[in-house]
This record gives sequence, C-alpha cells and structure tokens, in this order.
Amino acid sequence: MGTILNPLYFAVSWVMVAFHTILGLVLGKHSHESVKWSLSIIGLVVLIRIILIPLFVKQIKSQRSLTALQPHMKEIQKKYKDDRQKQSEEMMKLYKEHKTNPLASCLPILAQAPIFFSLFTVLNGIAKNHPHGVLRGDLLLSANEARFFGAKLSSTFLTSTNLTTKLVTVGLILFMSATTFTTQRQLMVKGMPKMDASNNMMLQQQKIMLYVFPVIFAVSGVNFPVGVLIYWSTTNLWTFGQQFYVIKRNPTPGSPAYEELQAKRAKKEGIELPAPEVGDTQVIDPIGQRQQPKKTAGKKKKRR
Repeated sequence: MGTILNPLYFAVSWVMVAFHTILGLVLGKHSHESVKWSLSIIGLVVLIRIILIPLFVKQIKSQRSLTALQPHMKEIQKKYKDDRQKQSEEMMKLYKEHKTNPLASCLPILAQAPIFFSLFTVLNGIAKNHPHGVLRGDLLLSANEARFFGAKLSSTFLTSTNLTTKLVTVGLILFMSATTFTTQRQLMVKGMPKMDASNNMMLQQQKIMLYVFPVIFAVSGVNFPVGVLIYWSTTNLWTFGQQFYVIKRNPTPGSPAYEELQAKRAKKEGIELPAPEVGDTQVIDPIGQRQQPKKTAGKKKKRR
C-alpha cells in the first residue's frame, strides 16, 4: 500500500512545500514558520477543491437527475417489491436510459479520500521525524515545530498530553462537526425539492446524513492530527460556500431556493406569478420537526 501511495505522498508534500516557499517570499524565509505551514495546508485544500470543481458540477447534475427520477424509482420498487434482482435490473436500465449514475454524488468525497489519507500519513511522518516525499531535512524539522494556536500540526488529541493541544483539537473537532451539519442542513432546507409523504424514505436518508455524519467526525476526530483537522475544517467551509453559491444562483427546480429566485425575477420584471391550484397537499419539513397539511387556494373568478 505504501508503494501505491508514494506518488500521492510526494504530491501532497510537494504542494505543501511549494506554498511554504511562496509564503516565505511574503512573510520571510526564516520567520513565521507556524503560519506558513498552517496556510500551506489551507492552500492544499484550495488547490484540490479547484481541481475537483468538474466533479462537483457532475455531482449536482446527478443529484438533480436522481430527484427527477424518484417517481419512476418508486414505481419500480412497488412493481418488483418481491423480486430484488428484477428491481435492481430495472433500476440500472432506468439509470442507463437517463444517463444517470447514483455514485456520481459521492465523487468529490471519494476523490478527496486518497489526499486525506496521504496528508494523514505525511503529518504522522512529521511527528516521528520520518520523511515523506520532499519533506526532508530542514523542512521536516521546521514542519515538526510548526504550531496552530500553540498545538503542533502533527499532534492528535489522543497522543498529546499538552492541555493546549487538547483544547485546540476539541475546538477544531467541534467546528468540523458543526460545519458538516450546517452544510447538510443548508442543502435540505434550501436546495432540495419539496417532498410529500410519498418521499418519506428519501427524507429519512437525508436525516441520517444530517445527524450521523457530524457524530462520525466528532468520534473519529480524536485520532486526526491538528493539520488534518485544519484540512477537513477548511474543505467543509469551501463546500458550504460552493453549495451556497449554487443554491442561490442555480437552484434545483422545485426547491424553496428555486421558488424564491423565480419570485424575485418575476417581481423585478413586473410579472405576476400564477396562483396555485385549489387543493390540499401533505407537506413534510425536511428536518422532520413538523408535519402538517398545507392548504392552497386558487384565484376566485370575477362575476360579470
């Protein structure tokens, strides 16, 4: 496994050293080492996320296609509920027909996983004075002494006995979990189409992601070096900002953000949007806090 990941160790360490060198021209070659190494990790995040923008676009398209296919998927599940194999075959035909891949929504996370593990290994190597890639000699010693608010970048909550390090890691873990929760909630509240009771399974899946992922990060975060926590917190902020931009500028049709944008454009152009048809609709809050019928009324016809 080490042989396979060696090119990634080299790439991660090279990017960090490159940012460290560039920052040295601004902050000084032999000063502010902690700031330079911390910013180098943030620079690594920014570079990776820029490279992954095409995958993010593909992820958005895949999520919207899957949302549009929900009624067809439910029909297949209902029709072949007693035949799992046939159900899977029909689902694959549906995906192929509409050129949709459900795994595409996971591509940005999967693509980052090797970088994440490589950074984890490089930082662990710094803690043990074990060189990886181009991080050797004086650069390795400099990175070993680099700190983030007093905590070594290569230290973890479990391995350090320093109180400052423990406080910094706890703060970063809480921030990492909070940004994970906020990003997922933003998607559910603003970016997803309104769902009725028939989409309850999809709602449950989204709720699991909303509450379980932050807990996973919080529990596993005690094993991450400070540098990895900085990396993951920064990538969460990037994801939140990127998602906010997409929801605001190019929202999913049928979502609250889409309706707000349409209403805003109509108001700007002086167009009156048509009133909804008469009827009652069962509305489920995406966070699951309330479930209530929502009555809609159409326009009354004027009597002659």
